[in-house]
Amino acid sequence: MPKVLIADDEDSMRQLVARAIAMDGHETVTAQDGAEALEILIREDGAFDLLLTDIQMPVMDGIALALAAARDFPDLTILLMTGFADQRERASNLNTLVHDVVTKPFSVADIRSAVADALAAKKG
Repeated sequence: MPKVLIADDEDSMRQLVARAIAMDGHETVTAQDGAEALEILIREDGAFDLLLTDIQMPVMDGIALALAAARDFPDLTILLMTGFADQRERASNLNTLVHDVVTKPFSVADIRSAVADALAAKKG
């Protein structure tokens, strides 16, 4: 069962995404910002199949989190989420580190599909 770490500062979004991908049998762990997500990654020694993180968050944003996670856990697949075009542009420099950027708002089907695609690419 794939293990997914979800980082988003919006409680309702975190819960929605966790419930959506749990429907596909994925184990989910949530964090409310990048710093908490990085603490979890370090504590669990990177034992996740996917990091799904919002870009714009307080304390540590998703791009800083993605850079730290890719440095410390190079086998971790990273998927970003954002509702802001300028944030999506900032993420375009991370093409070698990040599988994809999912644009908010998205449907439950969209996020499930994006997660499935990211996990399938990891296996490939």
